[in-house]
Amino acid sequence: MLLFEIFYNIATLQHYMMKIQIINGPNLNLLGVREPSIYGNTSIEDYIKELRTAYPDIEIEYYQSNVEGEIINKLHVVGFSYDGVVLNAGGYTHTSVAIADAIAAIKTPVVEVHISNIYAREEYRHVSLTGKNCQGVLTGFGMKGYRLAIESLLV
Repeated sequence: MLLFEIFYNIATLQHYMMKIQIINGPNLNLLGVREPSIYGNTSIEDYIKELRTAYPDIEIEYYQSNVEGEIINKLHVVGFSYDGVVLNAGGYTHTSVAIADAIAAIKTPVVEVHISNIYAREEYRHVSLTGKNCQGVLTGFGMKGYRLAIESLLV
C-alpha cells in the first residue's frame, strides 16, 4: 500500500498546475476602449489570451466586477487554495478598507497592479489602502504589470 501511495503522490505532483487568479475592479471591463491614452488599446480579454499563451503551465483565471462586495467574495473563494492573486482594484484601491481587510484575511499572496502610474495622477490616487496588505505593488507599467505580477509570484 505504501508503494502505491508514493507513486500516486509523484503522479499528482507531476500534473500540478499553478493557479493564479487575476481580479480586476471597477471600469476595467472597458480596457481597450476606456481612455486609451492612459490605459492603452488592448482589451483585457486579448491580454489574458497572451498571458495564457506565455504561461501554458499556469492556470490563469480572470474575474472582473464593478461591485466591491463581489471582489471581496472572490478573494475569499480563491484566498486559501490558489497560488497567487493579481489584483487591480481600480478606484477601490484608494477607498476600500473592506478589500484591504479581505486581502489581510487570506493566505494566498496578492500582488497589486495598476496600469497607470498612480503617483503621476490626481493626488487622491497616491494612497493605496490595499497595497499594505499585498506582497508587492506594481504601478505604471501598463498592461505589462500583470505579467510582472505573475513573474513575481513564480519566485
